[in-house]
Amino acid sequence: MELDKIIAISGRPGLFEVKVQTRTGFVAHSLVDGKRITASARDQVSLLSEINIFGLQKEVPLGEVLQMIFSKEAGQKCPVKPKAPAADLEAYFFEVFQDYDEDRVYPSDIKKIIQWYNILIDNKLLSAASDNTEEKTPAQEDE
Repeated sequence: MELDKIIAISGRPGLFEVKVQTRTGFVAHSLVDGKRITASARDQVSLLSEINIFGLQKEVPLGEVLQMIFSKEAGQKCPVKPKAPAADLEAYFFEVFQDYDEDRVYPSDIKKIIQWYNILIDNKLLSAASDNTEEKTPAQEDE
């Protein structure tokens, strides 16, 4: 799973794969509808490899959380729909990641994680063996 090339762009639905970086931004390919888009440096962009989920003990990289879902679902799509009631989303997420901080991880965050997981599964970008889960962020290395 190479999350370092997968991005989320604020205000645009779905995920995108960065194809080319330009002087003023980049060209990306939508993982939802396959369309090519251009984004400027002004767009708020988040690399999935840089996103961490708040845990009670420490922050956990999104890649590890996605891997937990992948293991629980045996590589299939998530059975809980992103538009499910907040209580259902939280109950499912607790089954997957018991150590998440319920005060700082909101149902909208869980909804987004489930949507992203399903998009990555549809595009066959998640696998059982992930190289990203062994990488540590600088903050984790200090602990």
